[in-house]
Amino acid sequence: MHEDDLQQQRILLKNRVRRRGIYLLPNLFTTGALFAGFYAMVQAMNANFDTAAIAIFAAMVLDGLDGRVARMTRTQSAFGAEFDSLADMVSFGAAPAIVVYEWALRDLGRFGWFAAFVYVVCAALRLARFNTLLEVADKRWFQGLPSPSAAALVAGTVWIIDDFGYDPDALRWWAWSVTLFAGLTMVSNLKYYSFKTINLKKSVPFVAVFAVAMLFALLGNEPALFLFAGFVCYAISGYVVSGWLMWRKRRASAAPAD
Repeated sequence: MHEDDLQQQRILLKNRVRRRGIYLLPNLFTTGALFAGFYAMVQAMNANFDTAAIAIFAAMVLDGLDGRVARMTRTQSAFGAEFDSLADMVSFGAAPAIVVYEWALRDLGRFGWFAAFVYVVCAALRLARFNTLLEVADKRWFQGLPSPSAAALVAGTVWIIDDFGYDPDALRWWAWSVTLFAGLTMVSNLKYYSFKTINLKKSVPFVAVFAVAMLFALLGNEPALFLFAGFVCYAISGYVVSGWLMWRKRRASAAPAD
């Protein structure tokens, strides 16, 4: 009996250690996204703004993979969720604000740091609201512009203007407007499609495969232009979808009852 009790205690201790452990694979992707955001800030301080913008897009890719890897390998954890949220604050909150501030907003004085700070605050509020509403929110929609998409707007502005060789000094107020727009849209109540209902296991027509191939070809040719254009369309889609839903609701309420 004594040996059986000792064996059971060892099993319980082993299970307790496993539960307290940290899953390595998904958190490696999160750490990579965190590093990309930190690297973007370092490159912005060294005036390598195109590299900084590309690093933010790399953080987006890694951030999109960590959750999917965790679900595929069944390694979700509360630690991973908290770590991912903190990494998002660095990569999609602080990093874009510092990059755009160093790139164009510094010479605007108080107006420049005001816009950068508003963006950071809105990113923090957006992530906090997302975490608190995660269990009750409609999986089909995001409430407000997701922070990675907002970061893509800011970083894409830097990347595309630097890529085409335009003078950022002549476009300071444009960058200021984009930064405020991205920040305030994050904390709005606009509905953005989450793409979580797309089932990649289902068969698709040949035309869909051809469209994806053409998309990759366009991205390979002009990545800055097409990535920025895609995220601009996504940012505008929230206003269009929310306006259409509001119009349908008003029309339904105004219709006479049968």
